[in-house]
Amino acid sequence: MTRRGWVLFWAMALIWGVPYFFIRVAVEELEPAVVVFGRTSLAAVVLLYLANRADGIRPALAHWRPIVAFAVLEMAIPWILLTTAEQHIASGLAALIISSVPIFGALAAFALGDRSALRPIRLAGIALGIGGVTLLVGNDLSGEGAPPWWSVAFVIVVCICYATAPFIITRRLADVPSLGVIALSLSIVTVIYLPIAAASLPSEMPSFDATASVIALALVCTGLAFVVFFRLIDEIGAARATVITFVNPVVAVTLGAVFLDEDLSVPILIGFVLVLSGCWLATRPAPAEASIAATETVDATTAP
Repeated sequence: MTRRGWVLFWAMALIWGVPYFFIRVAVEELEPAVVVFGRTSLAAVVLLYLANRADGIRPALAHWRPIVAFAVLEMAIPWILLTTAEQHIASGLAALIISSVPIFGALAAFALGDRSALRPIRLAGIALGIGGVTLLVGNDLSGEGAPPWWSVAFVIVVCICYATAPFIITRRLADVPSLGVIALSLSIVTVIYLPIAAASLPSEMPSFDATASVIALALVCTGLAFVVFFRLIDEIGAARATVITFVNPVVAVTLGAVFLDEDLSVPILIGFVLVLSGCWLATRPAPAEASIAATETVDATTAP
């Protein structure tokens, strides 16, 4: 991997590891709908400008139906559920549960007709991952002061949304400019949450920390994140780019433990290892798939 590839990789690992921390800080004072609206509206302005400069808006508009479906499944539903859940559960726990998205993705691929998605090694990974999630959830829901069960259920629904939304991209939007798709998706979600956020505005000006967290969510964790991610894929290929999934939770858990005094118990650490091991096994390609992925990655990294 080139030096530029490594810089982009670690930038993405950090950028998509911190949203959980910022969400947790923001929901201390702001309603979830306000946080989601702030995040999407500011990011939409930035990405609409960039997508327009790249002439990505017009071709994306021609595919508005699958883009609406993608926006709802990738952003509108999961972001409000995750933000609501973080009013009750630790940011690190949310990140650890969401790190199991590749496991749900393997199940979704099988349901959509990919029979190789549940090869024995992938089944073993799914079993490990489910065991890890069960340990994480069971540990968090036990004892005094446990959060409501539905908060954890919300995060699991987020995993399902994140795992299935990309299939809309690969099956319906593969030839549409990515910046255009994301810019329009953010705009759609902004319109959806505008009236809800307007009815949920705080009675007084939120603190600097809450306001800065929403701005960081929008400009860094959403706007900048998508731009960097597209460049990362161009630089090292999609196969290698997905490895950030295994690094993001480390960032989130560390921030939660250091700055929010979130618990970092032995069951959480064991569950973390099980989930990430399960994800690695559940996403291992078959030999033929690995050969294709390797070729695509080399082509991407050597392209001028």
